[in-house]
Amino acid sequence: MSYTARLAELGITLPKPAAPVASYVPVVVSGGMAYVSGQIAFADGKVITGTLGKDVSLEEGQAAARACGLMILAQLEAAGLLDQVSRVVKLGAFVSSTPDFFDHPKVANGASDLMEQVFGGAGQHARAAVGVAALPLNAAVEVDAIVALKA
Repeated sequence: MSYTARLAELGITLPKPAAPVASYVPVVVSGGMAYVSGQIAFADGKVITGTLGKDVSLEEGQAAARACGLMILAQLEAAGLLDQVSRVVKLGAFVSSTPDFFDHPKVANGASDLMEQVFGGAGQHARAAVGVAALPLNAAVEVDAIVALKA
C-alpha cells in the first residue's frame, strides 16, 4: 500500500504546504535522504502560537507537534517524495517553553506517533526534543525531519 493510500485509509487530509518564511527551501534531497526544513504548526490556516508551561497546555502542544508532522508529510508530498519514503530517520522537535517546563518529549510524541501511524515500523526514528525561549512567528512547536528515500 502506498503512503498516500495509507493517509486516506486513516482519514488524514494533508494541509497545503507552507511557503518558507525566510531564505531556505522546504525540502533538500541529497545522497538518498530528504531533509525537511523545520515546520511550524497551523490550525485553520493560523500559526499555533504560545509557550508551553505558560499559555499552551501539554495536550495543545502535542496537537501542535502532530500538526507539524502533518506539514512535514505535506512538504514531502509536494516534492513528490511521500511514496518514496523508506524510513523516517530522525525528527527534531523544538518546543517554545518556560524554564520550568520539562515535558518536551511528551510534546514531541505528537509528531512521532503520527510518523509511526502513517509509516508503521519505518516511521520509528531517532529524535531530539529541545526546549527553546522562542520560535519563528511565536510558534509553540517546530519540527524538522530527515527521511531516507527508496533507491
